[in-house]
Amino acid sequence: METLEYWLVNHPIITNFEWNQNSTFGSSLLFLALTVLTYLALTFSFHYFPLLPTLSPASLRFISAVHNLFLFLLSLIMAVGCSLSALHQMPHNDWTWVICFPANHTPPRGPVFFWAYIFYFSKMVEFLDTLLIILSGSRSRRLSFLHVYHHAVVVVMCYMWLSSSQTLFPVALVTNASVHVLMYAYYFLCTLGFRPWWKRLVTNCQIVQFVFSFLISGLMLYYHFTGSGCSGIHGWCFNAVFNASLLALFLDFHSKNYAKKRKDVKLS
Repeated sequence: METLEYWLVNHPIITNFEWNQNSTFGSSLLFLALTVLTYLALTFSFHYFPLLPTLSPASLRFISAVHNLFLFLLSLIMAVGCSLSALHQMPHNDWTWVICFPANHTPPRGPVFFWAYIFYFSKMVEFLDTLLIILSGSRSRRLSFLHVYHHAVVVVMCYMWLSSSQTLFPVALVTNASVHVLMYAYYFLCTLGFRPWWKRLVTNCQIVQFVFSFLISGLMLYYHFTGSGCSGIHGWCFNAVFNASLLALFLDFHSKNYAKKRKDVKLS
């Protein structure tokens, strides 16, 4: 346990991390804008124009397996690392700190913010999900508005976590990374030729994640309006609107895919 805490919490790089606007790598608005716009431009180009070389099915499966395994392990490390870091960094074992960072008293530094920084860049690694969908040749079936919208805007959300010392993000990070452990484990096993039973469970967990975020946000708002305020509330407002839009899109996806399957089963 001491070794785990050292590498995930107490290592000097993690403990001494600090987000400095426009000096930390990736912290400028220009970097953020160029990253998102490049992703959208390349996705549009590769989707509508055959610019990419054709890969053999074996090569595509191998690349997909490595990608999914990497994100499975990274998601697991981020979930554990942020959880341990929150326990370490919260002042005087005050659990309200996890829900509500004190306004004007929470600079973006320390191990919790280090994992937010890693999470921020992990969302850029996930851009490869889109590339793999396009290379698979099934883009007309799988490359949806939900997929592209989610991948593009989530990077903006993570940026705001850091730039505004956004309250409540440790909870969001741990829950999202935990769902991604399940999701990328599913995708990894699929590339190996297995079809795990929990495909629908992944979508259900994503929906539960968004519902939970609204419930815990109610507690945060209570602390915000009855106390001295919570840090980064404007970032939370953006996060709340984004989560609401994702919830609506995931519910629509769930209805179209699984309700139709149940209907087909009954007819058969």
